[in-house]
Amino acid sequence: MKKLFYILIIVAVFSSCSEYQRTLKSESIATKFKVGEELYNEGKYTKANRLFAQIVPKYRGKPQAEKLMFLYSNSFYKMKDYYVAGYQFERFTSSYPKSEKLEEASFLSAKSYYMLSPVYSKDQTETKEAIEKLQSFINLFPESEHLPEANKLVKELDFKLEKKAFSIAKQYGDIAPGYSKDFNAAIKSFDNFLFEFPGSVLREDALFYRLDSAYQLAMNSREYKKNVDGVIEHLRKNRLETAKEYYTGFKKSYTDSKYKEEAHAMGESLEEELKKYSTKS
Repeated sequence: MKKLFYILIIVAVFSSCSEYQRTLKSESIATKFKVGEELYNEGKYTKANRLFAQIVPKYRGKPQAEKLMFLYSNSFYKMKDYYVAGYQFERFTSSYPKSEKLEEASFLSAKSYYMLSPVYSKDQTETKEAIEKLQSFINLFPESEHLPEANKLVKELDFKLEKKAFSIAKQYGDIAPGYSKDFNAAIKSFDNFLFEFPGSVLREDALFYRLDSAYQLAMNSREYKKNVDGVIEHLRKNRLETAKEYYTGFKKSYTDSKYKEEAHAMGESLEEELKKYSTKS
């Protein structure tokens, strides 16, 4: 009995494959549309896509073209070919602005760009483009059933940009041994980060690492020969005072910070160094 069952399965599979091959070679665009849609509904998107690709140009201008173009676009999405899916959905929305599938196609187009967004450590051009596409969808369809997901995706992408900006700023002070650290660049980068992302969950970390960079810059400033001591001393004092300001601001914003002890130690060291300048004057 089992043997007969397996034979029937094999026959069905070969029959299905041969039907598909016959349809690919067929001259009938109606047959290709019918079989392609059946394959699509069965989740066989790659096979369906091959058939759709053969007939899309021939259906242009016909009543069935709208349905075909949506299935064709979505087959790319289901195949995870997001570059082509995004492009094809955009073509669909521009070609059929009154379609009942307009909202869904617009969302899937924007989501295709979201799917192309790389990890935060890489270039974020696609991430910024995805945010623009999703925001455009949100503006066009403020009552959409896809709105909660669209907002969630934008939030994820925004956080990816935050992590990228934060990691760039932090790397200036985390250069590998043997290379010089650029604390000035780190401070400027953290300033930019705090300005661009004022409500970021990474704000505490950014404020601390900006303080740490300013502290390292001030404490590692060296004094030179007597004829230029005045200039160097003045520069170092300014750096110490700036670092102290960052410490005061950090302490005020995060009284119970996870960096509390490290920040406090820096604050005490800065006070000790600044006392030397008050005794000199």
